[in-house]
Amino acid sequence: MITVHHLENSRSHRVLWLLEELDVPYQIKRYQREKSMMAPEALKKVHPLGKSPVITDENRVIAESGAILEYLEAKYDDENRLKLSDEAAQLQSRYWLHYAEGSLMPLLVMKLIFSRLGKSPVPWLIRPVGAALGKGVQRAYIDKQLAPHRQMIETHLASQPWFAGQRFSIADIQMSFPLLALTSRGGLDAMPATQQWLQKVQTRAAWQRAIEQGGPINLAS
Repeated sequence: MITVHHLENSRSHRVLWLLEELDVPYQIKRYQREKSMMAPEALKKVHPLGKSPVITDENRVIAESGAILEYLEAKYDDENRLKLSDEAAQLQSRYWLHYAEGSLMPLLVMKLIFSRLGKSPVPWLIRPVGAALGKGVQRAYIDKQLAPHRQMIETHLASQPWFAGQRFSIADIQMSFPLLALTSRGGLDAMPATQQWLQKVQTRAAWQRAIEQGGPINLAS
């Protein structure tokens, strides 16, 4: 049976969601974050980087969200619930699958880091300077870098219901985490199509079952 090594409030929700969409049995091994919000050392016993998500299946250890989603779809989607037959849709799905972590998430992680320069564990004496620096970097660099991403995503979803086109796919599952992060760190103002997409995925029964299994997602900085 598949084991999902699940870190609370993390990207591994996407793995649980896909397994629920495919109705594939699995078990969860749960890990709690340290006070620093980092993953516990115990995860390094599963994978050298000690990160989540990671799954084990038939003595295979598979890490990285995109790789896990592709593996599970290829092996377990026998009923073609999410697999795409149209080549153009496949290319779209592949693009967004890799864009999510390769292009969008690095900017959102930077935004999170700089937003916390005025908070613990930064020493209290330099928090005012850290807060000012963080706000300045976000305003002068990060937010400007995020702007074309926001526009591209909104334009794309305004023209079609799902990231790969007319059908829900693993691209939508992959894009859910960065768009939740964007909601909490930059907002979805002036992005009505993206807001509609997010509301739509959150009403899916499989999404809700994944939340029941893995716990809520709170990405507020």
